[in-house]
Amino acid sequence: MAELNTIARPYTKAAFDYALNKGGLDQWSEMLALTALVVNDSDMKRVLGTPSLSAEQKAQLIISVCDKKLDEAGQNFIHLLAENGRLALLPKISVQFDQLKADHEKSVDVDLTTAYELDQQLVDKLAQALRSKLGREVKVTSRVDQSILGGVILRANDLVIDGSVRARLAKLAEAMNS
Repeated sequence: MAELNTIARPYTKAAFDYALNKGGLDQWSEMLALTALVVNDSDMKRVLGTPSLSAEQKAQLIISVCDKKLDEAGQNFIHLLAENGRLALLPKISVQFDQLKADHEKSVDVDLTTAYELDQQLVDKLAQALRSKLGREVKVTSRVDQSILGGVILRANDLVIDGSVRARLAKLAEAMNS
């Protein structure tokens, strides 16, 4: 996996620099997310893996599926990836692009998992605390997972804070078995 990230990085950087210079970070983020979904589709993977298709045909196939959602620069990017046999990197490129975009915008997406629905006031208070702690704009996405029993699990990029009752019980069980 690390190798694919390494291979994708120069393509990501080129796309990011282009989008930044043109003022189109959001547009490129959307285009890359869409193309990543397209190449991740199981039927599309099978078709793109067909050795009889040329790089041009593969690029045109992706462009046609994306319809008018790709501008000329986006289409050129797909052609470049196809010519270099790198279309499968689109999901990695999309993720890396969004990370560069978030770093540039000094923002972070936080996934908050709770056992029960939290009221918006509490979510806003948590977001404010994270804003202060991380020094970034915070966008909180919350979801309910009753299997954690109680507490919260917070995920922000590589940071994971597991304050769930399930995790505490697992630690207790591990301590008792030692």
